[in-house]
Amino acid sequence: MRGEKIYEYDLDFTGVTDYGVSLEAILAGKETVPPQGARFDVAFEGRASGRLSGRVRGVDYIRMRADGRIDLDIRATIETDDGKRIALSADGVGVPKAGEPVAEIFENVALTTAAADYSWVNARQIWAPGTVNLAAGKIHIDAYLQ
Repeated sequence: MRGEKIYEYDLDFTGVTDYGVSLEAILAGKETVPPQGARFDVAFEGRASGRLSGRVRGVDYIRMRADGRIDLDIRATIETDDGKRIALSADGVGVPKAGEPVAEIFENVALTTAAADYSWVNARQIWAPGTVNLAAGKIHIDAYLQ
């Protein structure tokens, strides 16, 4: 990946809100994604390490489409080890691996803060590939400053 790697994080699902069909039922093959898609609010938490290190908490408002694509809409907070807060906003896609509860993730990330020590994040774009294991509730992302 091009650019400077500024963080990586490993996150755990801390809750899933569904709207009519459960994620567990879809993953178990008991239900299919309906033609109109399925919405899930996936809360997560974990730690970032690298140039930006600290606690990460947020929600991904995902939409699973019937064609298999997963649309991402992420809002999170990175609270750095020195106590500053950075807002994370991202969109992107998840591409499921056939026959597995795993998807490759491709995020387009914007970071925002008024904390002077981290003002460099405001003017740059971040590309962040990774993976999610929907059954295990685990996310891994590597983020690159462009």
